[in-house]
Amino acid sequence: MTQTTSTGEAEILTIKQVALYLQVTERTIYRLAASEGIPAFKVGGSWRFRRGDLDHWIAGRIGKTSSAENEGAE
Repeated sequence: MTQTTSTGEAEILTIKQVALYLQVTERTIYRLAASEGIPAFKVGGSWRFRRGDLDHWIAGRIGKTSSAENEGAE
């Protein structure tokens, strides 16, 4: 059986770590996770997040923001 390291896309983060990573409050992360606004899963009742999923989610949000800004500029 192989064990994954805590670096890269396989890294699992807690609410507190995600809040620090995204520079928002823990309450914001709880709200996003509960409303499925951010990729998350529960382990024993606690929210957990894969860093790779978050990075992909961020990239998608950046694309949406850029598209909306470009449409408004025309």
